[in-house]
Amino acid sequence: MKPIRIGFIGAGSLANAMHYPSLAEFEDAQIVAICDLNEQHLNATADKYQVDRRYTNYRQMLEQVDLDAVYVIMPPHHLFDIVIHCLQAKKHVFIEKPPGLTTYQTASFAELAAKNGCLTMCGFNRRFIPLLAQSKSLVEEQGPIIQCTATFLKYHTGGRYYNGAIDILTCDAIHAVDTLRWMGGEVRALASTIHAYESTFENSFNALIEFENGATGFLVTNWMVGRRVHTFEMHAKGISAFVDGDDCAHVYHGNQEAGRTITAQEAAGSDLRHKSYGFYFENRHFIDCIGQGCEPNTCFADAVKTMELVDRIYASRIC
Repeated sequence: MKPIRIGFIGAGSLANAMHYPSLAEFEDAQIVAICDLNEQHLNATADKYQVDRRYTNYRQMLEQVDLDAVYVIMPPHHLFDIVIHCLQAKKHVFIEKPPGLTTYQTASFAELAAKNGCLTMCGFNRRFIPLLAQSKSLVEEQGPIIQCTATFLKYHTGGRYYNGAIDILTCDAIHAVDTLRWMGGEVRALASTIHAYESTFENSFNALIEFENGATGFLVTNWMVGRRVHTFEMHAKGISAFVDGDDCAHVYHGNQEAGRTITAQEAAGSDLRHKSYGFYFENRHFIDCIGQGCEPNTCFADAVKTMELVDRIYASRIC
């Protein structure tokens, strides 16, 4: 088969750290065009990956280059018109989280993608962290998950995200929200607390969740604490996994005291960050799905469900 022809809209730091190096390793994918308004970033990235077709206008790129798929990697408040244009051109589309500013925007993406037969993916990379995926498999080998927790903490004093274009829960803490859905399933009921600690805007979002399968979930986020912590817990009958995706997982079975420790590098088979933190594997999933003609796990239609859960967290606040 011919390699899948990829166009990139965006040559910023995240794309260069995670997505370009991932795709560059795939023999069945080829980056054939890059677009960015910043010509310095554009040329530096295109030079590094030996891409000749360079654009500062994404519409021209789509008109002039035969592309199978487009990566749109940029801040969320710049996504909408570009993603819609790509879907109207019937291109498969990959975007980073969040999948738009609102659930309505995300649903618009999903509806147009379905209408035009486009395969889509939102980069909820935590689902693809090898350490987290392996830990989930070990737990579920013993039975269904009965309790899970997603904790995401930061110390953020930099003001509103993108000068107020989007809130913290939708933009960033959504990683923890989506991972809870992935671990526990769809949500039956929830109660949340939302606060603005030492801030003029809300920066702490916590929720108690009952999943449709009867499992219990906990969302724990706060952007006014000591440092960045992003950890997960999964529990089934007789087994527990405590996972720090940046470091290691501790898995305990049958009341063992020592348990089993798995490092992030061991699970990924690499100490490269774009592999150990899941970006390589989410990109691999997207390319595989295009090759097989099947919908990615974190397609736009699924991303709508995560955005809807964000909405429910806001709507179910008890304080």
